[in-house]
Amino acid sequence: MSVNQERYHTFVILLEQLRSQAATHQTDAQQLRQHLLSLQQFFQQQILPLAEEKIRELSYRTEMSKQLRLLEIDVMFLQGARQAATAVDRLKTISDRLTIIIEYCQAILQSEAPEK
Repeated sequence: MSVNQERYHTFVILLEQLRSQAATHQTDAQQLRQHLLSLQQFFQQQILPLAEEKIRELSYRTEMSKQLRLLEIDVMFLQGARQAATAVDRLKTISDRLTIIIEYCQAILQSEAPEK
């Protein structure tokens, strides 16, 4: 596994952990925000500096960056939710957005996989 693949794989694991945390519906919004901040930090320090060999990878990374910013807004809306139903809807939106980012990572990993 290349260094790039290892970093994307680690990023996927972190994304799945956050998605699992959001899916429990018992999570504290502040705790979710802290996890998101560490996820964003990993993305900025480990993923963004990678040399992109393919234009498609650059496009995926741009979209992941955008989704992470939107995710931050979703978490802020979750923190402002006053009713349980609203909080559940916000957590569903967060989970869906994390799924999108995971799919981008998987697309990159598949495109980097060696041909058999």
